[in-house]
Amino acid sequence: MNVDPVDPVLHVRGLRFGWPGRALFEGLSFDVPPGVSLVQGDEGSGKSTLLALIAGALQPSAGVLEVEGIRQDGRHADYRQRVFWIDPQTEAHDALAARAYLDSLGHHYPAFNADTLHELVEGFGLQPHLAKPMYMLSTGSRRKVWLTAAFAAGTPLTLIDQPFAALDAPSIRFLRELLQDAASDPARAWLLADYEAPEGVPLALRLAL
Repeated sequence: MNVDPVDPVLHVRGLRFGWPGRALFEGLSFDVPPGVSLVQGDEGSGKSTLLALIAGALQPSAGVLEVEGIRQDGRHADYRQRVFWIDPQTEAHDALAARAYLDSLGHHYPAFNADTLHELVEGFGLQPHLAKPMYMLSTGSRRKVWLTAAFAAGTPLTLIDQPFAALDAPSIRFLRELLQDAASDPARAWLLADYEAPEGVPLALRLAL
């Protein structure tokens, strides 16, 4: 039986980027298929920087980034609607209540799913924290808000940096279940950046830095 090849969600071709005095990526090329993939490396290897480049938050000095046929350097706004990423250290939303931040997602992501949002809020135990401004939340609760947003946004490509950091045990189990389901998605891709692979989650791609 012939099996049709799966089209990649993300194409990266000839990516070049570096900081002053340090070249980080030179001619980096890879494809990310549907399912869950991992960028793996030690501290300082460039995992978080690579996610920021793919998200369009940083600009490479050369290379092509393309999601579903949309190039980041050609149709930037359309590209950003297809990629969910948030810097877990950001303070940009600190003044917003958690609920207000989550409710704002529908304005930025056309495939945002409100029903999924409610399920995620329950799964991560966020209900008691929704009225609090983001700056009042613990690191773990802020992470749960970002993860809830990531899975509710409905984007073709979702980027998550250190997904299990600062989470309590029930949230780790819930996130692992979400990723196990995501691993079999035929059309969407989740690209994680972490030191090691998530337990029990089959990977479509592992990229070592």
